[in-house]
Amino acid sequence: MIAFKRALLAVAGIGLMAGSGLVLAQETPTAAPAGVKLVEAAAVQALQGKGAVLIDTRKANEYADGTIKGAISVPYDPEKSAKDAGFDPAADKFDMGKIADKNKDYVVFCNSGTCWKSYKAAVVMAKAGYKNVHWYRNGFPDWKARKLPME
Repeated sequence: MIAFKRALLAVAGIGLMAGSGLVLAQETPTAAPAGVKLVEAAAVQALQGKGAVLIDTRKANEYADGTIKGAISVPYDPEKSAKDAGFDPAADKFDMGKIADKNKDYVVFCNSGTCWKSYKAAVVMAKAGYKNVHWYRNGFPDWKARKLPME
C-alpha cells in the first residue's frame, strides 16, 4: 500500500510539473549530425569574418526581437516533427530559397541546446547537399551572454 501511495504521489507531482511548464525540454544531441560541424561562438565570429552566412532558424518574431548581427531569418517553422534525432523532416517546413549556394559556409543557430530548429535545419541542409554547414548549438542565448554584436 505504501508503494502504491508513493507511485501515485510521483505521478501527481509529474502532472503538476507538466501543468506548470516545469518539465525540462529534451536536449539536442551534443554531437553534430552527419555532414555538419559543431561550432562555438569564437568559430562563428571567424566564419562570419570570412563571409559565412548566419541563419537564425527561430520564428520570425523571435528574430525581430534580436539576433546575431548580420544573421538572416530562415525560420524552421512550423516544426511539427518529434524533438528527436530521428525526426521526420517531411512533417516540418524549412524554406531554403534564401540560401541557394550549396558551396557557401552557413552557420545555423536558434535558442540553445533545448531548441531543435537549428539542429533540424542543419540535418536538412546536409542531406540536401550543402557542403559547409556549421551548427552553433549554444545559439543566441550564448551569443547574447557573451555580449557579442547583436541587432
